[in-house]
Amino acid sequence: MLLELRAENYAVIDRAVATFGLGLNLLTGETGAGKSILIDALALLLGGKASADVVRHGEEKAVVSCVFELTPGAAAVLEANGIDSESDHILLRREIIANGKGRVFINNQPATVGVLRQLAPELALVHSQGETLGSFDQAQQRSLLDRFGGSNSEAVAEAFAAWRTTIDKLTELQSAEQDRLRMADLWRFQSKEIAQAGLAAEDEDVQLEAEKRVLGNAEKLYTAAMSAHELLYESEGSAEGALGAALKHLDELARYDTRFQEPAQQLAAAKAIVEDVDAEVRDFADNVHAAPGRLEEIEDRLAALDRLKRKYGQTLKEVIAFGAEAERQLAEVENRDALLVELKAKEEQDAAAYRAVAAQLTASRTEAAKRLEKQAEAQINDLAMSTRFHVQVTAEKSPESWTAHGWDKVECLIATNAGEPLKPLHEIASGGEMSRVMLALKVTVEEAASGGTGRKKKTVLPRTLVFDEIDIGIGGRAAEAVGRKLKTLSKGQQVLCITHLPQIAAFGDQHFLIEKTEKRGRTQTEVRRMEDPERTQEIARMLSGAKLTETSLKHAAHLLESSR
Repeated sequence: MLLELRAENYAVIDRAVATFGLGLNLLTGETGAGKSILIDALALLLGGKASADVVRHGEEKAVVSCVFELTPGAAAVLEANGIDSESDHILLRREIIANGKGRVFINNQPATVGVLRQLAPELALVHSQGETLGSFDQAQQRSLLDRFGGSNSEAVAEAFAAWRTTIDKLTELQSAEQDRLRMADLWRFQSKEIAQAGLAAEDEDVQLEAEKRVLGNAEKLYTAAMSAHELLYESEGSAEGALGAALKHLDELARYDTRFQEPAQQLAAAKAIVEDVDAEVRDFADNVHAAPGRLEEIEDRLAALDRLKRKYGQTLKEVIAFGAEAERQLAEVENRDALLVELKAKEEQDAAAYRAVAAQLTASRTEAAKRLEKQAEAQINDLAMSTRFHVQVTAEKSPESWTAHGWDKVECLIATNAGEPLKPLHEIASGGEMSRVMLALKVTVEEAASGGTGRKKKTVLPRTLVFDEIDIGIGGRAAEAVGRKLKTLSKGQQVLCITHLPQIAAFGDQHFLIEKTEKRGRTQTEVRRMEDPERTQEIARMLSGAKLTETSLKHAAHLLESSR
């Protein structure tokens, strides 16, 4: 529910704070005091269009803010938009600069008007003279009917999601057929080119580069290897010969003195290392020989590998992976016909499943519509109206009309005068009539939702409902009926209502006075909550005008007492 609403430098408001509570919150005041200004401020916080005209004259900016209790739906919207929700409240703030620009903050984090509009259906629904028709679109009418009838569209949503996924896959497979066939030729060429290269290993190019370096310097390497062999083994002063001679002497010393045993072992190890190195060098020299043919083969092979790497990857590993992916895509295209048949069959199955659950939902809605239109018509006619009311459920069964909520078009029709045909609400009802129709519908639905019709109680919608001057053109017993209906509705949802009628004002759980005052030569609007003694005086003023009389005070006290 809405906990608090603030406005600073907004229109004629210098600074106003209203703290709302559970149940029915009524706002009253003299004509022109600025009652609708607060509703306009709330509409701005729900994503309404802003204008620099709302900035109080002489000020740089207007600021409006409010605090709502956080609902699961609102929390999901915040999460989807990357906005933190660290408490069980949500703070909305909007600044309108005198130059026409503005800023939006949600939980003190920068946001956009678009996010406010996403949050609006989760937090509040405003029924005012200018906004009611736009708020009560066909989606709202369908939602209201489903709430009344307890219709559950989860099965339809699941069937729709399955069907839509299959359709998307089928569309993707069927689209751009020429491009797909052209790509198949390319993948076939790429796969063949990489396969024909016969890549031996992921590091084949590294091995060939090493071999190329050896073959290109064969004579120099042979000379170096043979020179090392001479010095290590063949020459008179070879390392192997010198180490062998020294080892004989150390062995002789070790026979008489044990401290030479370890040095003799170390020298023997060194002699063995020299012999191993010499063998390695000698084998290398034996195998090193100029081979112009082999060198040419290596250079040609490296050139071929470089071409592949320029086209398909920086390394042979990437080239091999590219070839494997080309083969996979080619196989998918070649299997397209079989996959197409499979997807078409699945689409037919998914469509049949959707039709079955959508038809069940249509039947449920049609039955609920009959009950809703009867009960709602009676409620509407209690509010100083003489109408015929009808809820029309039209099953639009073509796939183009399928949605996650079913294929039904739900529309409320009304005839406000005898002999007139039923027409959509927006073509018939005036602003005041529309608000009263909405009130009657909401009361009807909430009575059903709370178990008033003997059916199982459902979860109450968390939104705050706002009614701006729904009492236009009524009075007497009809006004009392409106008050009672607002009171009934407020048992399940928080309700804010601006009224001019004392019969309605008497039913409020919280009563706020909007009054215009003058301070320091400036007119400003103030908001304050009234307790019972002040409420009696305000209701008496609404009954008799500015001059209070003993009769009006008694009548006001009686209205307050009887409303309880």
